[in-house]
Amino acid sequence: MNTLILIITGIAGATTTFYVSTKMKQGAVRASALLSLVVALFFYIFPDILTTYLTERIPVVFIGASFIGMVNANAVKHYGILCISGIIFTLIFLNIGNFFKGYGGLLGTSACISLLTAMSIPMVFSKKRWFNFFGLLRKILFKN
Repeated sequence: MNTLILIITGIAGATTTFYVSTKMKQGAVRASALLSLVVALFFYIFPDILTTYLTERIPVVFIGASFIGMVNANAVKHYGILCISGIIFTLIFLNIGNFFKGYGGLLGTSACISLLTAMSIPMVFSKKRWFNFFGLLRKILFKN
């Protein structure tokens, strides 16, 4: 049950940050900081609402997942990719999070890995894999 709550937190962190950043035109950094502050303050003020395990981990998972939501709107068109990234991030955080200490930070590295993994899923299952890969890479690098 704890894992499910943390997975939902990861999904919420990624999608709400992206929504506030793009639809409410607040910018990626402001959206991430504002939402992370609200979640962290909530669990700081009300520490006895959930178990100690969840009270300690929900803000951390939300902050890390909000790094996923800071992605540019041109790179991610669908909220489904953000949801999958949030799930992957939470699973990485829970299972092998200690491995990434010393590699630029646990949350940022895990968020980057989970977003890149989710963004590559359509390319893996495409019939024209490599053509799509190079076409998308060219499109991202040379927008004009």
